[in-house]
Formats: sequence, structure tokens, C-alpha cells
Amino acid sequence: MITIKEAKTKQELTESIQFSFDLYKNNPNWIPPIIADELETFDKEINPAFENAEAYFYTAHKNGKMVGRITAIINWQEVNQQGKKKVRFGWFDVIDDIEVSKALLEKVYELGRQHQMDHVEGPMGFSNLDKVGLLTRGFDEMGTMITWYNYEYYVHHLEQLGFVVEKQFIESVFPFSNVKPEFFLKATKIIKQRFGLRVLDFKTTDQIMSRVDEMFDLFNTSYEKLASFVAVSDRQKEYFKKKYAPLINPEYIKYIVDKNDKMVAFSIVMPSLSKALKKANGKLFPFGFLHLLWAKKHSKSVLFYLIGVQPEYQNKGVTALIFEEYYKVFKKNKIETCIRTPELLENNSIHLLWKNFEPRLHCDRKTFRKDLN
Repeated sequence: MITIKEAKTKQELTESIQFSFDLYKNNPNWIPPIIADELETFDKEINPAFENAEAYFYTAHKNGKMVGRITAIINWQEVNQQGKKKVRFGWFDVIDDIEVSKALLEKVYELGRQHQMDHVEGPMGFSNLDKVGLLTRGFDEMGTMITWYNYEYYVHHLEQLGFVVEKQFIESVFPFSNVKPEFFLKATKIIKQRFGLRVLDFKTTDQIMSRVDEMFDLFNTSYEKLASFVAVSDRQKEYFKKKYAPLINPEYIKYIVDKNDKMVAFSIVMPSLSKALKKANGKLFPFGFLHLLWAKKHSKSVLFYLIGVQPEYQNKGVTALIFEEYYKVFKKNKIETCIRTPELLENNSIHLLWKNFEPRLHCDRKTFRKDLN
């Protein structure tokens, strides 16, 4: 018999997080989160996403043992502003037993029907800056700190339970040696002169933070037309600044401003922390933070996390300036591998940025939808 319980206390939530560690214990491609960070994400008093969302955390038990977990979410900002009557699910982990998946998802349907939602979609988090998508290809590729990993049977469970694909994302990787400066150097001088643009370089995290609110505003403007985009609120800006500031290498953040010092583009690249997180195994202490600090400065792989461009500057070659700056710093730091994090399949303007670097598509992920009758 399968029993579903709601995890409410810190101990219960910790046990739900620990379930994933047990499920993927011997899998070399699963990247463990920092348990304390996960608990903050689930804390209604800390995570500002709960200003506009409600969430419930469930665990499944069979024969006295935990066998799965899921989070049921309604983002009321999405419902009220976009008119999408959707209940989300995320942080979904389960043994290979479709009855367990079915029982957990019933709790998501229950929340949706309670609030007159008409469909369910997942896996996805509270907002656009959370992890998204079920891995559907690339099970033998090492994950990243900003993606979920899952076994292939997850896909089969959802398909058998009547889910269909809603959104598709692609991830790719390319060696830094594929980056040839002739692809962008000819254009950068012309673009700078034509539009009066310049790139801001940073040496310290404080310098970055002085304009990070402006960057988030540009992020909202750049991505607002994409499907299911939910703008980042002022309180969320503060939350993400605190969460990610310790992981930022100032050299890997680029702002482009015009002659009036207005930001027209930005890019965030992060050092890959996957190997460090494997060593930390969910804990910052006593040695986990040392692994992360080392990787922050010395990792030979980088993640292209976000690129945003003001709509009026899109398709005008502004990203050539960004690539020129990264080429210099990556060469200095002896970077070997560049990883693109999940990008919507429909976001063709982003995909075109990378074509000259001959990227290898190595992972697909999808969100799945089911109508609620």
C-alpha cells in the first residue's frame, strides 16, 4: 500500500531531500544540491516566490520506506496576469513504480481542482530562474547545478499516465577551442562605434551588485515574450543576489551600456561546480565550501547561464561584444569546455548565437502537460 504524507517540518523536508541522495547514490551524472540551500528554497519565510505562489511538499511511502517525493505549486502571478489556469509540479523523484508516480501526481491534481485550474505542467519550479524540465536525452551526461537529473523511466511513467509534451529545451556543449575570434572581432569595432556601446568589466562582486537590479529589469524586458515567463519581483532580486553572489566569478559577468550609461545587454557565465558539488555531497561543512571556492576560481568548464538584450538592440550584433570579452578572459583562465544551459527550442535568436562554435547537442529536456477534467 502506498501512503502519501505532506512534509511540513524541517526534519520532514530534509528527509524528502535526502531521498534523492539515496535514489541516485551510485549515479555519476546526478549532481547533489546543497541541502541547506534546498531547505531555504522550500521555506515560506525565506523564499520570496511564496509572495505569489503556494506550494505543498509530499512524500510517498511503501512498506515503511520513502519511495518518492513531489512539490505541487500554483504560481498565482502566472494565473492572474497571464490567465493560465495551471498547477505546476516540481522536485519530482520516484522509484521505478508507476503506482508511486500516480499517487504523488494525484496530490497535484487535487490542488489544481481545488482552485479550478484546468491543466497541470511540470517538472518546473516557482519561477523562470528555477530548474525546469524532465531529462529526455543525455542520461549519460553529467548534470549541472541548475538542472534536474532523472532516470529514463520517469518519462515512461508520465507518458503512461496520460501526459503529453508541452515545452522542449535543448542543451549543448562545445570546446573552447571551437571559438575562433575572427567570428566576432571584425564586427565589434563597427558595432561599438555605430551604437556608442562599451563593455563594463568587473574585479569585485560589489561592483557587479551595484547594477544588478538594472540587470534583472533588463532580464524581465528581454524574456517577457517567451512562453510562461513570469517577471522577477524586487524581493526576488534580493533573494537571488544573496543566493548566487558567493558563486559568482566577477570576470564572468558582462554588462554592455550605451553612451548614456544605460544597460542594453548583459551576460552571466558561471564556473561549472558539478564536480565540486559531487565532492561536497550536499554539505557545505566541513569541507564542501572549500571545494566550491576552488571550483569558482579554477574550474576549466563554464556554464552560459543567461544572456539578455534590450529588444531594440536584438539582431544587431551586440552579442559579438560579449563574445569578444569572454574570449579574452576564457583564454587567460585556460577554459576548456563551454556548456549551454537549457534553452527553449522556440528561442531561435539564442540558438543562432552559437552556430559558429559548432556546439554538440547533448541533452534534451521537456515539460509535460495533462488536462484536468
